[in-house]
Amino acid sequence: MLKPDYRIEKIYYTIGEVAELFEVNQSLIRFWEKEFDILKPQKNKKGNRLFTKSDLENLRLIYHLVKERGYTLQGAREKLRQNRENVVNTIQIIDSLNQVKGFLLELKKEL
Repeated sequence: MLKPDYRIEKIYYTIGEVAELFEVNQSLIRFWEKEFDILKPQKNKKGNRLFTKSDLENLRLIYHLVKERGYTLQGAREKLRQNRENVVNTIQIIDSLNQVKGFLLELKKEL
């Protein structure tokens, strides 16, 4: 699951930072880049990948479908192609519910 510290504003994230945020290997990020045409990180002169906030959002969609929901790569590609908006809404709902859960757990501790 994506760590909350990605919300710190940066223009570019290295592949190492992205892998750490999603708690996956860098090789998986490179693999997904080849498999999903929505991932288009920029590359510097050395060829290092530089991911934007938009790339992180796309990776979050892919991560949700493949790792959390168990879609195959082909299934995830089709889902994103057919109904991307639904996937985005689902992730937003899940994130909101997780925030409420965290708040309620903290409240429970204080009682």
